[in-house]
Amino acid sequence: MNKRFTTLVAPLAAVLMFSADMARSDSAADLEPYAAKARAAVKTMGGALQTKLKEALAADGPIAAVQVCKTVAPEIAKEQSKAAGMTIRRTALKVRNPDNAPDGLERKVLEDFAARLAAGADANTLEHVEEVTGDGKTIVRYFKAIPTAAAPCLVCHGSAVSGELKETIDKLYPSDQATGFKEGDLRGAFSVTMDK
Repeated sequence: MNKRFTTLVAPLAAVLMFSADMARSDSAADLEPYAAKARAAVKTMGGALQTKLKEALAADGPIAAVQVCKTVAPEIAKEQSKAAGMTIRRTALKVRNPDNAPDGLERKVLEDFAARLAAGADANTLEHVEEVTGDGKTIVRYFKAIPTAAAPCLVCHGSAVSGELKETIDKLYPSDQATGFKEGDLRGAFSVTMDK
């Protein structure tokens, strides 16, 4: 390579790299209002679901809580999605309900969350937002990690699930993969899709 060519290419490469970094920064800033809206919707949905689970556990025990997850959780997701004007769902690498299996992007983000958690990240801070274009439409996808809490999560998702509770889970969810978790593990994520 001649010296003149090298002299011209190096500054051009630096400008292009700087421009790409600026575009990423601008893009992240552009998506923050969407992320903020999704965060609020996820907080509302998560709070509503946790309230129902705790009420069921207190009133009738873990078998009732499993029933809440089976019947009430999808209704809460529908109601919150409609109210917020976006689609909100839960997904995981190890699902209980096969309807919650991750799509390709969800799996990629969940695997990234798991790696970051293993490297010492705080699960409560793990989130991801990106713009996706396909079929002539642009959407925003937002993800918020769901850490496994000691209560109420481990009652039905821990290592000691047995007896009548295990039988009920097996009956309602014959393909269940969602046991054996410890406090602090990545239970899954909220996945939000909205129009841009």
